[in-house]
Amino acid sequence: MAGELSKKKCKPCEGGLSPFDRRQAAPLLSQIPGWSLGDDGKTIRKEYRFKNFKEVIAFFNRIAECAEQENHHPDLKIGYNRVFVELSTHAIGGLSENDFILAAKFDHCV
Repeated sequence: MAGELSKKKCKPCEGGLSPFDRRQAAPLLSQIPGWSLGDDGKTIRKEYRFKNFKEVIAFFNRIAECAEQENHHPDLKIGYNRVFVELSTHAIGGLSENDFILAAKFDHCV
């Protein structure tokens, strides 16, 4: 499940792979509760909510460090009490296993 995904490492992706389609993404998505598939099927996203901005920034910094360690980087948006995360493998224009691995790791940072 998510625990298994969070133990994996992201693999370098320079393109040349086909992105996951909805059918391929579904079993991985079911392992990361609270994440949803983007309307176009090319991203996964989640909004994390916190009590205040200080908690937002602390979480933001933790997931930024995690993303750096995995060399796989999300699109992030912050607000007063929330962090919106969107993941996609830009090199292939859609989803790869890396996106689901990083999502699971982010869930362990909360």
